[in-house]
Amino acid sequence: MKRLVIAAPHSGSGKTTVAALLCLAFRARGLRVQPFKLGPDYLDPTHLSRAAGLAARNLDSFLLGQSRTRELFARAAQSADLSILEGVMGLYDGRDPLSDEHSTAELALLLDAPVVLVIDAGGMARTVAAVAAGLRDFRPGLRVAGVILNRVGGAGHAALCEAALTQIGLPVLGFVARTEALHLPSRHLGLLSAELTSWDEGAALDAARHLRLDALLAAAQAPALGLPDVPAAHNPRVRLAYALDEAFHFYYPDALDELRLAGAELVPFSPLHDAGLPPGIGGLLLGGGYPEAHAAALSANRSMRDAVRAFAASGRPVVGECGGLMYLSETLEDGAGQVFEMCGVVPYRTRMTPGLTLGYRDATALHGTVLAPAGTALRGHEFHHSVLAHAPTEPAYSWTARDGSRVTEGYASGNVLASYLHLHLGADPGLAARFVAACG
Repeated sequence: MKRLVIAAPHSGSGKTTVAALLCLAFRARGLRVQPFKLGPDYLDPTHLSRAAGLAARNLDSFLLGQSRTRELFARAAQSADLSILEGVMGLYDGRDPLSDEHSTAELALLLDAPVVLVIDAGGMARTVAAVAAGLRDFRPGLRVAGVILNRVGGAGHAALCEAALTQIGLPVLGFVARTEALHLPSRHLGLLSAELTSWDEGAALDAARHLRLDALLAAAQAPALGLPDVPAAHNPRVRLAYALDEAFHFYYPDALDELRLAGAELVPFSPLHDAGLPPGIGGLLLGGGYPEAHAAALSANRSMRDAVRAFAASGRPVVGECGGLMYLSETLEDGAGQVFEMCGVVPYRTRMTPGLTLGYRDATALHGTVLAPAGTALRGHEFHHSVLAHAPTEPAYSWTARDGSRVTEGYASGNVLASYLHLHLGADPGLAARFVAACG
């Protein structure tokens, strides 16, 4: 089970670019490459998925727990020739500045995986070795296999850096020259998803020619992990519709797999383009995305909004996460102050703000919902620029903020659950099973 963790000193070093180049280059060799992304990220995985030709999987020890993280990794990796795991932030950055908890280093140790450091070498030569040595030696037991130099000025610059790295015994496993052809543009939630960017595959393969693929494959050798039993899927017994278009596409593949394993036939639909919901469905799932960027078109599709409202009124289960909450609410106010009518299922109003709400949450379900009984402890994360225009009147969850105050959030009433909290249904198969059972 060959695997490499792609890590860096800090965000913005080029982990996503290099990980995608590796997926593309090894795929061009005929290898089956399974990409992974550490952390609660919906955007970076789209670039890895496009490069590898396989859906990238998210691994997160906070959301999933350590044993489930290992299990889901092994389940996806066992059919691959090579797994490429893109880390998050800096190598040792996680939830706690005093530990490696939920960091890339923790994941590498958990999966006994070699680490490749991606270092932005722009403006450096010998200092690259100091940075690499510090990262390698900071945590005993971490296996740093080598360095990929990013944004170098050319072969001459790369040779200077390599000479310095030789002094500390770390091999250079390739370099990527500085070029605008590989630039991945950003938006307010991070990188644009791959569907919204243009990345010249020819230019990418040309850039990848300086990656030492044979050495990387040799470095990817790692001890075998125990292979988990892959559960057998139930025959589909319910049809569950989930929103999938330019406005809604934030889903974890493992979470969707759990719904299928629980007996759901997942039926995609578009709140932007379809006139109504798919026929014969027993439940409705609206994930996150960019509803604020498509607010006018979502509002103009009155027949779909009416269909969603009628479906919710029928008593069948409806779950909305983040962007889904915004769409289910009464109105959405965009960044320019323009207000658009939404579905009116949830008696809330949302508005965009310049500020960003983000972070892990240890939440408690305040009411029994289609996902969990009242009192259930759940782990999730928030990442959004929109807020409620008022305090929640029928909150779904509560948690304790860093300052010790109690936070209530979301909406839970009858068959409807909507929240800014992103849960990972792959963390506990019972969540998906309860949702599917409610759809029957």
